[in-house]
Amino acid sequence: MNMLEPATVVAPLDLVKTQEGAIVSRTLCKSGGGNVSLFAFDKGQGLSEHTAPFDAIVNVLEGEAQVSIGGEWHTVAAGQLVLMPAGVPHALRADHAFTMLLTMLKQG
Repeated sequence: MNMLEPATVVAPLDLVKTQEGAIVSRTLCKSGGGNVSLFAFDKGQGLSEHTAPFDAIVNVLEGEAQVSIGGEWHTVAAGQLVLMPAGVPHALRADHAFTMLLTMLKQG
């Protein structure tokens, strides 16, 4: 299931916008192998620590994210990405508003 039109060029930052006091998400592509989603976090928002059964790549498009992986916090700025490995606890925090592309890769 794809939310993007084939062979259509899009600007990711035009597809999701930060909303006050909220986390906004939009799934772009979803398949048996994983999915790709856009997220916009307002300042002060976050996702509490959790684990996932598959690898996930956080690619920050705008702003700066705080990402905890295995209890260690990392600052991920626009233009940077980080891998959150399967089975390792992770969390996200927005000290400042940010937008990210999340790619989840199912194993097997």
